[in-house]
Amino acid sequence: MTDRITRQDFAHMIAAAASKIREQHARLSQLDCVAGDGDHGASMLRTMDRLEQAFAKDANLKSCFCDAGWNVMGADGGASTSLLGAFFLGIGEGASAAESWNCSDLADAFRAGLRAVEIQTKARPGDKTMMDALAPAVQAMSNSAANGKDIDESVAQAARAASGGADATKDMIAKYGRARLLGDKTLGSQDAGAASVALIFDGFARALTTHTGERNA
Repeated sequence: MTDRITRQDFAHMIAAAASKIREQHARLSQLDCVAGDGDHGASMLRTMDRLEQAFAKDANLKSCFCDAGWNVMGADGGASTSLLGAFFLGIGEGASAAESWNCSDLADAFRAGLRAVEIQTKARPGDKTMMDALAPAVQAMSNSAANGKDIDESVAQAARAASGGADATKDMIAKYGRARLLGDKTLGSQDAGAASVALIFDGFARALTTHTGERNA
């Protein structure tokens, strides 16, 4: 059980998320080939490298997230990296400067991150974008925190919501970006951005489970 989370905890979470992306980057690029340039996997590899760099330094969570956001926005990966950068920067700008966060702090910070993304894009759940995974993940985390769940359970719930949201994009028609021009041809394929978000949250959840076990051993 995790009651508070530190920069070191998040470094483990980012590393686990990066591992998931590296394992699946070829699939992410294949998904992107349906309606994009087929380079999403490569963009996400750069994104995760920059996230790991931001959390490798000895600083508080707020500073690490702000640095992560700017680093990711500079990864030159198109809309996906721009929006992910906005998400992490939004977390940092809306977060407490405390050395560790409780579950409510974490949920508040992630809601601030989502609001930052919503300012940058008009896409919402149902439009076949990363928002179909990101928005339900943040909402699930918020609901869990409000119900008194610990950080492990809240992040696990977020990961399940992100996965469900990403899977649901298979039955959607794209409404944004180049993909919207293909109309019904986008049915049957998962959105690459949503798939990436689901992998990131899955990595977060798995890292917390493993790291908590190590701390309690």
